Amino acid sequence: MKFRYITIEREYGSGGTKIGRRLSEVCSVPCYGQEVLEAVAKKQGIPVEQINQYEEKATGSLIYSMFVMSRVQAGDPSMLTTEGKVFLDEQLEIRRLAMEGPAIFLGHCASDALREMKGVVKVFIHSENEEEVKNRIVKDYGIAPEEAEATRRYYNKKRAGYFRANTGKEWKDLKNYDVVLDSSKLGIEGCVNVLKGIFE
Repeated sequence: MKFRYITIEREYGSGGTKIGRRLSEVCSVPCYGQEVLEAVAKKQGIPVEQINQYEEKATGSLIYSMFVMSRVQAGDPSMLTTEGKVFLDEQLEIRRLAMEGPAIFLGHCASDALREMKGVVKVFIHSENEEEVKNRIVKDYGIAPEEAEATRRYYNKKRAGYFRANTGKEWKDLKNYDVVLDSSKLGIEGCVNVLKGIFE
């Protein structure tokens, strides 16, 4: 197998999580997203919701970003903020899971965690059809229609900020990815079929 790992960053409401989970079923390859958070929460003895709050606080400043990156790259958890320790534990958990074999990773800057590994394909999933995104947010996440757009903006801003804070890169810069898919054109199954070929 030439490629062993797929990392997926995705816009909120694009169906990226559903694509990752479906790809996992089709290819019999584990998919990790929320599982990474749960493992870190268990290790630190705090609720998953608290991890989410730390992630939100970690999206602020360039100084924070440079500090976290220097400490993480040095493998030195000392003097890190709580947010930095959460990120470091996420990165360590992703690497641990990768050592178990081929896998799909959703979010959590997984491409950065696996930057030293061979056989990684970095994927970004978005959707150009705003109406489809709104409908998916309402249907899949139970968000009220009048709140769908604000919710979409909130999560995309959070994901972009977290990515920038911890990698120093822009989340939506397509140069960061090997494969970019528009789920509104390809559909969920179409995206799965494209990515399926990576593991075959």
